This record gives sequence, C-alpha cells and structure tokens, in this order.
Amino acid sequence: MLKINSLGYDIKQKPLLKEISFHLQKGENLTILGANGSGKSTLAKILCGLIPSEKKVLLAGEYIEKMVGAKRASYINYMPSKFSLYDPYITLKEYLNLSLYKETPKEKQLKKILSLLGLLKYQDNYAHELSSGEGQLLLLASTMMQSATITIFDEPTSNLDPKKTKLVFDVLEHSNMLKQKILITHDLQLAYRLNYPILYIEDTKATYFKEGFFKEETLKQYFDETIMIVDDNIVETL
Repeated sequence: MLKINSLGYDIKQKPLLKEISFHLQKGENLTILGANGSGKSTLAKILCGLIPSEKKVLLAGEYIEKMVGAKRASYINYMPSKFSLYDPYITLKEYLNLSLYKETPKEKQLKKILSLLGLLKYQDNYAHELSSGEGQLLLLASTMMQSATITIFDEPTSNLDPKKTKLVFDVLEHSNMLKQKILITHDLQLAYRLNYPILYIEDTKATYFKEGFFKEETLKQYFDETIMIVDDNIVETL
C-alpha cells in the first residue's frame, strides 16, 4: 500500500533523513518515534506529497507526486501537530465542511463526529474561540471527516488533558471512520497501548520494529534510564 525506498532529505545541504525504507501493507498501522528534530514531521510531509520525494514514495502503486486533488486526498491525509486558522471568524461547522469532498461523510456524520469529540455544542461558535486542546480535537474531527485510506497523525495528544488524551486513544483504537493510521508522537504511553509497529528515527536513519520495541534493553538503548515499564505502564523517571 505504502512503500518508501531509500528516501533521503537534506536541509541546507545537511542530511536530516538518509536511506529511509519501509513498506506498509494494506491495513497495517505504524508509530513513528524519535527525538525532537529527528525528522519525524518532515517524513510525514514527504509521505503526503507536501514535500517532494523524487520518486521515493509509492502509494497504491503510484508515485505520490503524480497523485493530485481528490485522488490523493482519498488515499492519504496529514493531521498537523498544531491547529491554525486562515480565517479567525470561521465557525467549527464551516471549518469541517472544508474537509468534505466526493464520497466523504456529509451532515449526519459531521454531527456524529462533533458529538463523539465533545464539540457539538460549539458547532456554531467561531473556531478561534476554542482552547488549544479543543482546537486539537477539531483537527481530529476534520481528519475523521476526510476519512482517507491512510491518515498520518502528528502529535495528536499535544495540549490535551488526560481525559481528552484517553478520548483520542479510544478514537484511534476503535473508530471505524479511521482506516490505516500512522502515528507520530512523544507520548510513549499512547504508543505502548496502541501497540503498532515502531519506526524509530535517530541520527538520520530509521530502525523498524515489528515488535519488541518496549523491551527493557531497547528502551535503555534509546532513552537511557529515563523510561521504564512498571505494572504494565510507561513511567518517566524525572
């Protein structure tokens, strides 16, 4: 379904990503981990065609650069890590209607999604009136409206309180409006509970873990003594 072959990317002639290769079959999910600045979000934008990949990314057998418009939107979608607005006086309902294209959910689904995420009472409010956490949930709602084959979530739990983080986990785990998922996160508890295969980016390279990333020796390799598993939970030692 999604195939990346020897992908590289430089910033000002300095390598950020080098020789990145992996292959996701239809229905397979993935979590991408790595330190700040390791290139996770850049990789996500390349996978979506927002940054040229020089024919290194194949999606459904076609180079991502050749997919345009509704066709690309139906196959892959990117949820950014921060909510931003081009028009501060657009309402939540109007904002979500921008996510609609042929064969996506219509009015009935819009209300269903807003209700699920606790945003229904705000549907006629201006989007700029939302808190940062509510804005994050609006991004998630927009993503669910688009209902692409593959959705990339870039830090979907940032700015969220514990209850909203649990809500996002439940949506990622159980919602049939999201199909194939790629998750970028620093939230190791979220990654641990979702139990997707892991792609860990470090020093321009990526290591793929079908399983076993959360073994003690692997956690120690990447996080020294700052992360451990206690009573089946991820614990940070501060």
